[in-house]
Amino acid sequence: MLAILERIDPTSDRIDLLVDLVECLRPRNRWVWQKPDDPGEAVRTLTQLLKGNPEQAWSLRAYITRILETRRHTSLYSDIGILSNDGFVTELKRRITYRFLPPALNDLYLSDALNQVLYAENDYEWIRLVPNADWMDLFDVIANAPPPQDATPDRARYVTLMGLLDAIRTLSCRICALGLEPRLVHSYSDIENFDSPFLMQNIEANRYLDEYARYLDGQLEQPEPARHLLVMLDQCAGVVARIRRGSLSSGTSVALTYLLVALQQSINRLHKLLYLVDVSGELPSAPTVDLEALANRAASAASATSPARPVASDRRLAAIALAEELIEAHNTKYKIRGLLQDNADLLARNVTENASRTGEHYIAETRRALRHMFVSAAGAGFIVGFMAMFKIMLGYLHIAPLVEAFLFSLNYSLGFILIYVLHFTVATKQPAMTAQHIAASLQRAENGRGLDVDSLAELVNKVFRTQIVAVLGNVVLAFPVAWAIAVGYKAINGSHMVDPAKAHHLLADIDPLHGPALFYAAIAGVWLFVAGLVSGYYDNKALYTRMGQRVRQLRALRRLLGEARLGRFANYVEDNLGGLMGNFFFGFMLGMTGFVGFLLGLPLDIRHVTFSTANFATALVGLEHRLPLEAILNAAAGVFLIGAVNLIVSFSLALWVALRARKIRFKRGILLIRAMGRRLLASPINFFLGPKDQPFSSTELIVRDTK
Repeated sequence: MLAILERIDPTSDRIDLLVDLVECLRPRNRWVWQKPDDPGEAVRTLTQLLKGNPEQAWSLRAYITRILETRRHTSLYSDIGILSNDGFVTELKRRITYRFLPPALNDLYLSDALNQVLYAENDYEWIRLVPNADWMDLFDVIANAPPPQDATPDRARYVTLMGLLDAIRTLSCRICALGLEPRLVHSYSDIENFDSPFLMQNIEANRYLDEYARYLDGQLEQPEPARHLLVMLDQCAGVVARIRRGSLSSGTSVALTYLLVALQQSINRLHKLLYLVDVSGELPSAPTVDLEALANRAASAASATSPARPVASDRRLAAIALAEELIEAHNTKYKIRGLLQDNADLLARNVTENASRTGEHYIAETRRALRHMFVSAAGAGFIVGFMAMFKIMLGYLHIAPLVEAFLFSLNYSLGFILIYVLHFTVATKQPAMTAQHIAASLQRAENGRGLDVDSLAELVNKVFRTQIVAVLGNVVLAFPVAWAIAVGYKAINGSHMVDPAKAHHLLADIDPLHGPALFYAAIAGVWLFVAGLVSGYYDNKALYTRMGQRVRQLRALRRLLGEARLGRFANYVEDNLGGLMGNFFFGFMLGMTGFVGFLLGLPLDIRHVTFSTANFATALVGLEHRLPLEAILNAAAGVFLIGAVNLIVSFSLALWVALRARKIRFKRGILLIRAMGRRLLASPINFFLGPKDQPFSSTELIVRDTK
C-alpha cells in the first residue's frame, strides 16, 4: 500500500493507480470456508499511513481531484440505479447481452471509471461492511491534507457540485418526459384537468438551478430553498401512488409498470441530490433517505470516534449512503434478477389481486354453500367423464403425434371452457385462486400489532373443507359417468371401449407405487398454478385495455347481435376473459406435455385426479370388473394421492407467488397449525362441514318466494 502511495503522480489522471489502491483495500478471504478479513482494517491502515505522511495525503487528494476534473459526473448520479427509457424488453435484452460481453468503456465518464475501479460484482458488500466512521476518517485525512506552497486551488468540491447540479437538471427533465407519457395519462386521465405536476416540477427545478448559478457567481448571498420543487415532487409521487392503487382495479401492463418504476426511481434520486446540494440548512431530509438508518449510523460513528471528535452530520451520512447506493447499483446494473424483481412484483401484485377476487367465489362459508359447491363440482365431474372418453377415442386414430397432441389439447380446452361457461367447478383449479385470496387477506389483516392468526385459521379452514367437498363432487360423478359410458359402449358395439392391455395400461398410469404417477401429478399441479396466473393476467388485461368498450365498438358485431345483446356480450367478455383464457391455456398445457416429453426424450406427462378417476372406471369395465381387491385399493390410493399432489403443488406455488408479490414473509406457521388444531378439537363437525345454515330472515324469504 505504501509503495502505491509513493508512485502517485498528482498531475496524472490515469486510473490504474487508483485501481491498485482499491485492490489493497479489497478483502482477500471472501470464500465461505475461509475466515473473512475485516474490511475496515485496510481502510484504517491507509488512514494511518496518510496521517503519518501529509505529503502523500495531499498527492492522493490532488490525484483524485485530477480524475474528477477530467471526467463527466452527470451520468453517474442520473443513470446508475435508474431504469433507462428504452422499455422493459429492450432493457432485458441489453442486460442479457452485457452479462456475456460488457460494453466498451469510455474513460471520459466518471461512471466508466467507477467500472474500472470497482469491477467485482460484490464490491458493494465489503464497502457497506466498513464502518462509516472509518470512511469519514479517511475522507477527512485526504480533504484536510495541507497543500504545498505552490499548489493550485483545489476544485474537487466545485467539480462534484457541478456534476450534482447537472444531474438534478437531467433528472427533472426525465421526470417531466416520463410524466407526460401517453400510457401514464391513459391510466390517470385526471392529470389533464389541471397543471401537470411533472411539468411544473421541471419549471421549479430550472428556476432553482438558475438561482443556484447566480449564488455560485456571487450575485446572491444564498439561493432560496427548494421547497416549491419538493412540493411538486411530492405531487408527482402522489400521482404515481394513485396510479399504482388504481391499477388494482383498472389493470396494468408491463410497459406501465416499467414506467412507474423508472419514474419513482428518478423522483427518489432527485430528492437525495437536492438534499445534498442544499446550502440553506432549511431543506428537510429526503423522504427516501432512511432517517432511522442515519441515526444508527451516526450512533455507530460516535461510538467509534474519540470523544473530542464531533458526530458526523446527517448530510455527510446521507452522502455516504448515496455513494453506497450508487456502488451497489453499479455492481448489479447488468443483473437480470434485479430488473425482473423491480418490475415483476407490481405486475404480479395486480395479476394475483385479480385472481384473489376470483378466489372469493371458490370458498364456501356455510353448509348450504358447501352443498352448492358439491353440485357444481359434480356437474364438472359429469363433463369430465365424457372428456376422458373422447381422449381414449382420439388415441385410437393413430395419427401423427403433433396432431394427436393438438386434438388432446382441444378436447381438454373445450371441455374446461364448457365447465366454466356452465358455472361448474373443477376442484383442482380452486387452489391457484384461493391461495391468492388467502395472501390478500393476510395483507388486509396485518396491522401494527402483527397478524390475526385466528382469522387466517378460519379462512384456511373454509378453503380446506371447500376443497374436500369439490374433489368429492368431481370424483363421485366422474366415476359413475365414465363407468356408464363404458358399459353403454359395450352394449351398443358388442366390444369394450378398452381392451385388457389398454385397461392395465390405464391402471398402471395411476399406480402411485410402481410408476411416476405422483411426479406427473406434480407437473399437472404446476400447470394448474400457471393457469391461475394466466387467468389473473387476462383479467388484468381486460381491465387495463377496456376490453368491454372495445367489443362494443365493433360495428359488424352490433349489426349481428343488436345493441342490447352486444352490451351483454361485451360485459361477459370483460368479466370472464381471464377464466376463459385460463381454461383454454390449461387444456393446451395438459395436452401438449406428453408430446413435449416425447420430443425431448424426457419423462413428462400429467395426471389429473378427475381424469384418473374416469380412467379407473373405464379400466374396471374393460376388465369385466375382475380386479383383485389389492389392485382396486392400489388404484383408489393412486387417485387419492394424485388429487392430493395436484392440490398441494398448485396451492403452494400460488400462495408463494402471492406472498412474494405482496412482500409478505409469513413465519408463523406453527401458530397457524395450533389455531387449526384448536378449531378441530372445539368442533370437529363444523371443521369439516362448516357452520349450520342460518334461517332465512323475513326479507330473504320474500325475495326467495319472489324468485
